[in-house]
Amino acid sequence: MIYYITGGERSGKSRYAQELAEQLSESPYYLATSRIWDDDFKKRVDRHLADRDERWTTIEEEKYLSKVDISNKTIVMDCVTLWLTNWYADSKNDISYCLESCKKELEITFQNASDETNLIIISNEIGMGIHAQTAVARKFTELQGWINQFIAKNAHKATFMVSGLSIELK
Repeated sequence: MIYYITGGERSGKSRYAQELAEQLSESPYYLATSRIWDDDFKKRVDRHLADRDERWTTIEEEKYLSKVDISNKTIVMDCVTLWLTNWYADSKNDISYCLESCKKELEITFQNASDETNLIIISNEIGMGIHAQTAVARKFTELQGWINQFIAKNAHKATFMVSGLSIELK
């Protein structure tokens, strides 16, 4: 089963995904996609680690999701936005390359999911915020929107988070 959870920053996405994973499995996995960009981000990562207890196993993979063995596991992938940021930065903001590469990675990842897999994918709806002021940021917002649509189309269930409340989309 592929679950897609989206919403704005601090909307409750991670908490919701974590609670769902704990309902689905006694030993869930957390797939961390972020790079540690600075001290503030390190604190954010540390807070997320502290939110999970000993039942959780953390896997770190910042780009190649298809390398992760997801078969027969319950996995929270947190998050698409940070994962895309890695691809976007490494490609020097080549949106076409990123879109093609990321869709391929996701397609393989979805194919690797067994009937016993619960893949819970967290993403941000960044296009609902302030209009990006730079061309690079506007291109990233477009990339994020296209990838979110791709994931939502392939997901079995989709949830939108607002102010800590969930709205079922699919």
